[in-house]
Amino acid sequence: MRREPEGTALVLTYLQAAVIGLLQGVTELFPVSSLGHSVLVPALIGGNWQHLVTESASSSSEASPYLAFIVALHVATAIALLIFFWRDWIRIIRGFIRTLGPSLAARRLITHNSDERLAWLLVIGTIPVGITGLLLEHTFRTVFAKPLAAAIFLTINGFILLAGERLRRNAPTDQTDQTPEPSAPRHAQVRSEPGHAASATAVRTRRGLDTLHLREAGLIGFVQTFALLPGISRSGISMVGGLARGLSHEDAARFSFLLATPVILAAGVLKLPELAGPAASNIHGQVLLGALTAGVAAYLSVRFLTRYFTTRTLTPFAIYCLIAGGLCIIRFA
Repeated sequence: MRREPEGTALVLTYLQAAVIGLLQGVTELFPVSSLGHSVLVPALIGGNWQHLVTESASSSSEASPYLAFIVALHVATAIALLIFFWRDWIRIIRGFIRTLGPSLAARRLITHNSDERLAWLLVIGTIPVGITGLLLEHTFRTVFAKPLAAAIFLTINGFILLAGERLRRNAPTDQTDQTPEPSAPRHAQVRSEPGHAASATAVRTRRGLDTLHLREAGLIGFVQTFALLPGISRSGISMVGGLARGLSHEDAARFSFLLATPVILAAGVLKLPELAGPAASNIHGQVLLGALTAGVAAYLSVRFLTRYFTTRTLTPFAIYCLIAGGLCIIRFA
């Protein structure tokens, strides 16, 4: 096996570590693709940033210091999500444990209890992307992690987000015969479909997570596998899947973030040994700075987005992807 010359070791500066950490923490949760931006931004800057793109897309990238650095950023992002949703995860884990009993009553909890049901929705939704990631992640990264490919997929991501807004209008909804009392608790309030006047006899509402079927969670998990392509957003495409099944933007975003947490964490933990190996031996300081930056950025991002999607849509992000992707296609074509 050919040894690389001494001067070819990865040089990752603290500035690069901070910028890429910030980029990862924000774009992993905003529906604009962290993988696509991690390819496009260094390629646009050029100079000594360019090697970060070529190294991550090389056939020998599994042993690269840059990949070890990216692993640390993913773990930090997942930890930020766990911290933000820690109350949800305690209920979800407890609910999952309660369903493991052999009795029929335990199995019925999946149908009748929201925490237990949500736990199994997340399990079913994680399976497709987990299997696909283990089998094809390296292949997709080495084949498609090129600036022009990332620009094309980022543009496609914009069209996917626009399609999600259109699908939302025709998605299945709940019907109720009576509007809730003003004093009803928040979780009991129905969500009126924008553009439809509420009446006392028939209110068109968005579905809640507790009405999502297990097979629908599997479908959302399946479409999330397309996020292995640089430029396709994990949070964006899973939100589109939720909107297509009638969820509100708020619930679709929440399910997307919860679904992303075990996927991102598992992908990072599986490759954590690389951080203790020779690949990361000379960049420990940069790894720590990048991870801290990514974790703080991810926490602030999910805090902002959970509020944003209570009243807003995916359209601004779609427009951004179309403009940025189109300009990058012109630049790298």
